[in-house]
Amino acid sequence: MRHQNSVFHAVLKQVPWPAFERLVAVHGADGRVRRLTTKSQFVALLYGQLSGAARLREIVTGLASHQARLYHVGADRVRRSTLADANALRPSAVFVELLATMMRQAHRGLRRKLAEAVYLIDSTGLPLNGLSAGWARFSANACGAKLHVVYDPDADRPIYASVSAANVNDITAAHAMPIEGGATYVFDLGYYDYAWWAALDRAGCRIVTRFKSNTPLELIEALPLAKSSAILSDGIGFLPARQSRSRRNPMQDAVREVRVKTETGKVLRLLSNDLDATAQEIADLYKRRWAIELFFRWVKPTLRIRHFLGTGENAVRIQIAVALIVFLLLRLPAAAARSASPCERAQPAGLRPPRPRQPHAPKAHRPPARTRPAAGPPRKPTGDPVGVNLNRTAVGQARG
Repeated sequence: MRHQNSVFHAVLKQVPWPAFERLVAVHGADGRVRRLTTKSQFVALLYGQLSGAARLREIVTGLASHQARLYHVGADRVRRSTLADANALRPSAVFVELLATMMRQAHRGLRRKLAEAVYLIDSTGLPLNGLSAGWARFSANACGAKLHVVYDPDADRPIYASVSAANVNDITAAHAMPIEGGATYVFDLGYYDYAWWAALDRAGCRIVTRFKSNTPLELIEALPLAKSSAILSDGIGFLPARQSRSRRNPMQDAVREVRVKTETGKVLRLLSNDLDATAQEIADLYKRRWAIELFFRWVKPTLRIRHFLGTGENAVRIQIAVALIVFLLLRLPAAAARSASPCERAQPAGLRPPRPRQPHAPKAHRPPARTRPAAGPPRKPTGDPVGVNLNRTAVGQARG
């Protein structure tokens, strides 16, 4: 009887196997392996994700029922104990670096102007049981890991991901994230760090985030508001010059404060280093954060990264990497279909696309500097932010 390839075989064809084999050789993953190769382990874990298996025995039983087809996907028979040992001992770097390779390849196919690139940064917690206490203890009664993601909402896929213990601060993980100069980064209060903001600003990036409730702003310019909008106020000012212990604030240039009222009545103080975009654009950019929340809500239950096949750090890292690889494999055909269509991708409902502008060269988006009067209250709205001195040192000299 003539063999017919399965849907699983078609999914596996999208994996960059030359890159996978190179990573296996670089990390020596198949060294002294007698039974289960790293490729067979990978195929088994992919099958477990796509079939919704929550336990190793379900994976083994499911593959055994298709044993005649394993040859055609390049895999061997799997035993539960051998798969458990492989998850615990094989280098997780093989799967993590394969994920990074696939994200780079997918991202290269969606090159846009830097001024149009918007990335969302966030993390999500993954609860673990007490058997993971050796590496993932969060408190006396809880253990967990944390998945840190940089997400492209236009491509509907992550471009960077890393895993840490749950007690690792978000901003600590953010310092290891790759930064694309000229892009827009949107994040929440977990990444409240002036030094990191200043690094993004020096790279020419636009940032959109929230103020902490107790962060004051020295207002130097109030901007006019559009009628019949949810924007309560819009202004330009300086962050505190000093941090705790009299440390100098590295974010010395002027920033934007946009106060907006949400549909639930909550008032948000939004911060941005973009001083020439409209207040509504900044509010809409922050609203796009919801896309990464939807990503986490979909990927955690659907790809079974709430139920782990192992308790060790290595096994958890492998399973999360494989789950995200499956997400990419499922997204690639849809992305290819969209790129082949003459119609452009639809923008999220209720959101304006980013206004075309030049890439964020350092300070390029700021109006020319001009000292303001040394005394007196903040000026009333003039309709034009040009003419405000946006450097704290120059303002201080003018006051002197």
